[in-house]
Amino acid sequence: MAINWFPGHMHKARKEIKKVMPQMDLIIEVLDARIPFSSENPLVPNLRGDTPLIKVLNKRDLADPEITGLWQAWFEKERGVRAITLTHNQRNEALDILRLAEEMTPGHDRQKSALRVMILGIPNVGKSTIINTLAGRPVAKTGNEPAVTRAQQAIKLPDNILLYDTPGFLWPKLSPEACGYRLAITGAIRSAVLDFEDVALFEADYLLQAYPEAVRTRYGLESLPNDGIGLMDAIAEKRRFFGRGGVPDLHKVSEVLLNEFRSGKLGRISLETPDMVEAEAREAAEQEARKAAEKEARGTTKGKRGRSDRH
Repeated sequence: MAINWFPGHMHKARKEIKKVMPQMDLIIEVLDARIPFSSENPLVPNLRGDTPLIKVLNKRDLADPEITGLWQAWFEKERGVRAITLTHNQRNEALDILRLAEEMTPGHDRQKSALRVMILGIPNVGKSTIINTLAGRPVAKTGNEPAVTRAQQAIKLPDNILLYDTPGFLWPKLSPEACGYRLAITGAIRSAVLDFEDVALFEADYLLQAYPEAVRTRYGLESLPNDGIGLMDAIAEKRRFFGRGGVPDLHKVSEVLLNEFRSGKLGRISLETPDMVEAEAREAAEQEARKAAEKEARGTTKGKRGRSDRH
């Protein structure tokens, strides 16, 4: 199942960001440390030019620390990019963003003009909480549901910094397809548009492959199943989640898998690594090339038939 969520206000936000980003002196992009690639905005590389960029890997306390380190190094390969990590309610760490902003814009005289900084991030990534910490007052709405911020606003920060807050938005086509699943697992996509069982099955398959011991410990399993559906059945057995006729209640199991991942009860887990997404990108490119070749072949065949029919 391809997962997409792109309501009207997100389309509007995308257009506004595209319009004002070239006017910025610095960009701050808040990412989910568990899915740094899937939560990265594809507009940024195309629009930022030489504008300095701070990647903030938020929710560090929920992510695998070793993999988070790999992502920091991966992002900082790009010119003009610095990557830092944050965890919830650490004010001093969040204020490091402002110190880094000053370091990355040495030529800007704040006595003459404000430092214009855009902050952006996908829904439910914790951007509003960071903004309130930087401002030292509640200026941005926060919530545990995606798409709380709906309109762009400019916020005055200390030291003549003007922070442009933007609504969290996704993009019309989530690619590769696995990105949509990872966004859904972390809570970036509104629950009402999801097939919980499909998303949880993706999560179960991944956990068995990448974090088998965390699964075994959390659900008290003596042996691990061979696949995700087997894991979901095993959890139903352990937690006594059954419907009529003793059929496993997979919807209830799905809620448990998703909620326990999001809350950190499964441990510190990352859903993607740099090597993984690079391999997925190569595979997606190969698929697109095959589709293009097949389309061209069909067009050639159709053209030959047309010439044949005329004789």
